[in-house]
Amino acid sequence: MITRMKFEPRNNKDFLAGLLFVAIGLAAVAVARAYPFGTAMRMGSGYFPTVLGGILILLGAWVMARGLRSGEKLESGWGWKPLALVTLSFVLFGFIMPRLGLIPALVAVLFVSALAGREFRLKEVLVLTAVLCAFTVVVLLYVLKMPYPLIAGVLWIS
Repeated sequence: MITRMKFEPRNNKDFLAGLLFVAIGLAAVAVARAYPFGTAMRMGSGYFPTVLGGILILLGAWVMARGLRSGEKLESGWGWKPLALVTLSFVLFGFIMPRLGLIPALVAVLFVSALAGREFRLKEVLVLTAVLCAFTVVVLLYVLKMPYPLIAGVLWIS
């Protein structure tokens, strides 16, 4: 006798992840349509988001198909606390960056994002914050030469 599994898309984690990838890819392509596309040799401002969105759509379709085949269900409900904290960290970065500078904004993002995890170890978060702040300063300010204030009113390296 053949038994069929009942497909529940709301409880299938791979299907939901793939659907999210497809949605973000479609949004990227839709927004990029307002910009000139160009060619591979002379890329317009819409070229990269369109290509990246297309790749994301393909990846999402593959993950959705994998979810349809596996039928693996979510083990628990939605993690509302992590979702809220990660979203809050993005908002904090946008609020803090122009007012206080790059370093305070990165510290806020990393600490609030770390609170979203299952375990929060202060020493690990401090080390991670120091390393990522140093890496970001080197890449953005020295390699890419982007003029960001490190700490508003105190340090400005260009």
